[in-house]
This record gives sequence, C-alpha cells and structure tokens, in this order.
Amino acid sequence: MTYKPNPLKTASIVLPEEIESLQEQLAENIHEIWAQQRIQQGWKYGPERNDQKKEHPNLVPYNQLSEEDKDYDRNTAMETLKTIILLGYSIEKS
Repeated sequence: MTYKPNPLKTASIVLPEEIESLQEQLAENIHEIWAQQRIQQGWKYGPERNDQKKEHPNLVPYNQLSEEDKDYDRNTAMETLKTIILLGYSIEKS
C-alpha cells in the first residue's frame, strides 16, 4: 500500500491581516523548536547534512537561513494558522 497524504484543504482560507502578520514570528519559532530538538538528539552544525555524524547546515539562527529554508518554516506556520481557522477556531490577541 502506498501512502497518499491528504491534508485539509486550506487554499480558500484567507487569514485576517493581524493574524497573517504572525507568519515570521511563528516561522522563526518553528525553526527554534526544530533546532532545539536536533541539538538535544546530539546534532551539531556542519556545512553539509551528514546523518552519520549528525551534522546539519541549518543549525544556525533563523536570520542566517537561506530564503528557501525560511520559506519552508513560513509555509508550515501559515498552513497551521489556516488549519486552525478551517477547523472552526478563532485566534485573537489578548
């Protein structure tokens, strides 16, 4: 059996501007969580990914990532926000 991902369809969700502005903060935090988990697993910075040595080039601060790598985190943040809205929840700043 071949796995076929079937994520919720969020293309029609339009986020309010105040929520959309969270994208960069969330993307940076997503990266921080990922990096923290990797470091706890014994990974360290390396110029090329090497699973044997547990080295990864993205174990750097968010502002040092390439735009392509930042976009991966940005997309994760936006899709998460859109999914929350699609599921009927609201997000408000307190």
